[in-house]
Amino acid sequence: MPQPFARHCWPQVLALGLAVMKRLLATLFFCVSASGLTAHPHIFVDTGLAFHFDPEGRLTEVEVTWAYDEFYSLLVTEDMELDADFDGKLTEAEQAALTGFDMQWIEGFNGDLEIMQGTEPLHLSGPRNYTARLTHGRVVTTHFRSIEGASAEGAAFEVKPYDRTYYTAYDVTLPVTIEGTENCRSRVKMPDLNKGLMAVRDELAALDAETDPDEAGLPNIGADLASTVIVTCGAS
Repeated sequence: MPQPFARHCWPQVLALGLAVMKRLLATLFFCVSASGLTAHPHIFVDTGLAFHFDPEGRLTEVEVTWAYDEFYSLLVTEDMELDADFDGKLTEAEQAALTGFDMQWIEGFNGDLEIMQGTEPLHLSGPRNYTARLTHGRVVTTHFRSIEGASAEGAAFEVKPYDRTYYTAYDVTLPVTIEGTENCRSRVKMPDLNKGLMAVRDELAALDAETDPDEAGLPNIGADLASTVIVTCGAS
């Protein structure tokens, strides 16, 4: 007579069942998204920033952390056929395959990041030294970008991580740090969601996936809805 199924195996079976269910939901979500039924934004990213200053007090580089929402992370790992054993952990080969998946930028793409010093936009390099990992069901990536044109004696820096089309929503919820100087400080300024902007956001949410907000009369809506990190140094 077959032995009863070992009690200690049930947690693994339950985990496998939940993983399969999540994959089915991800497939369903992907199909719905592809049919143009979902609204903006489609991807949610918790963002962190680390600002690096040189000994002369100039801002020279920024490290950017993106933590993707669980649903999008599931779509990425499913599409790349990662975590096949559903344990939420990547092998070295899988992590190597994941690393850089979001770093293949087309020419002219600004990396969804804008840094201004006063009224002057600063030039940012492409991404380098990037990493990727899967943690608690979320894909988390980091990358560095060099900064040119910053002045040690200039005005405050205004930093906006945003997608102008609001296809991706960046929220500065991860740490913002400053390295290389004790003369600077940062704060996060949230967007002013007045009635007009709330109405625009509702209008944006009604757009389908195939509609460009610019064509719908909502140019650069991502900037209006973005948080701004303000870095001040000395008396600036």
